[in-house]
Amino acid sequence: MIEPPVGVLRIDDREPTLWFSLVVPTYNESKNVSRLVEVLTALLDRSLPQQYELIVVDDDSPDRTWAVAEGLCSTYPQLRVMRRQGERGLSSAVIRGWQVARGQVLGVIDGDLQHPPETLVELLRAIADGADLTVASRHVEGGGVSDWGVVRRFLSRGAQVLGLIILPRVVGRVSDPMSGYFLVRRAAIAGAVMNPLGYKILIEVLGRGQINRIAEVGYVFQERQAGESKVTWKQYVAYLGHLLRLRSRGRLGRIRQRWQLPLTRLFRFGLVGLSGVAVDMLLLYLLSDPSTLGLGVTRSKVIAAEVAIINNFIWNDLWTFGDRARSQPGVHARLKRFLKFNLVCLAGLGLSVVLIYILFDRLGMNRYLANLIAIAVVTVWNFGINLKLNWRVTAVEKSIETTFHDKM
Repeated sequence: MIEPPVGVLRIDDREPTLWFSLVVPTYNESKNVSRLVEVLTALLDRSLPQQYELIVVDDDSPDRTWAVAEGLCSTYPQLRVMRRQGERGLSSAVIRGWQVARGQVLGVIDGDLQHPPETLVELLRAIADGADLTVASRHVEGGGVSDWGVVRRFLSRGAQVLGLIILPRVVGRVSDPMSGYFLVRRAAIAGAVMNPLGYKILIEVLGRGQINRIAEVGYVFQERQAGESKVTWKQYVAYLGHLLRLRSRGRLGRIRQRWQLPLTRLFRFGLVGLSGVAVDMLLLYLLSDPSTLGLGVTRSKVIAAEVAIINNFIWNDLWTFGDRARSQPGVHARLKRFLKFNLVCLAGLGLSVVLIYILFDRLGMNRYLANLIAIAVVTVWNFGINLKLNWRVTAVEKSIETTFHDKM
């Protein structure tokens, strides 16, 4: 059994003796760990014979997961086990495992079989092809969730949007920042002091590492076969705290690609917005004026607003973000973009109402000036969120077809 490291959570730059180290953080996973080790070993023995290790890091589970895993070591010589006492948390468990790892490439996978092990092969190929970080994503082609309810989907997406608002230059670099299934080159995080909070270690790696090239691989999140889920409201609170901690300490400077406001796209987005205003006003007149159809004003406004949104989406998809839309072809992908565009516009409408209330009702500003300011703020809001959430670059990079040990 490996003795857990103590002190600062830092990955050293020691010379690797293996190509790949995969950490499996566990807590009360005694019913899953044997099967997981069996499947992972079978996959890696074919792909990386004698060039990998599995490291189970257990937080002193009451169900003795660590003992079950240790009992497997005689059958699987590539397996190492760490039992932590007095220290808890998924993110810190991953880093502790990486600290004792001997691989050039470091990875993490959940111990509950919800991350399909076969996706690991594609992640390894992308690393062998030159990526610094490869992420298994639920939000690119081939990705998804098996049987999530509406509430869980909403919380997951809501957490992502929150991350885009607080840390756009970190969270916006990947399509699934909540993923706990990824690989990273040791050199990309060596020397960085990690200070994770909660269970989303990927955000810490993105925020503090020297990550240049990123690849993403789609996977379908599976339902748990045994044991109990550890996702609670406390995890979401910890996630928010993690975002704020990274933001407040100025670690974003570690990202080499500087964020610049895409003024050309913003200008196009603004022109499309003006066309939407014209469509909205014209339809409102045609639908509600007594000399035309004479419908009620409320009903007319709802119809006019939705047609304007459709108009804006079509032009933005073809023109403003046309290059990105073409990288995500298909009716299904376009429908998803349209639905998300509607939700963003609805949120923008709510924001404009709040701004007008504050500026006009509370601060006494001229109503037309207040409306103008609200329009400007909401335009930038809609553009920024759509840029990061809707029309974003998430194409999976092509992987080489050679075996990994040929690359070493």
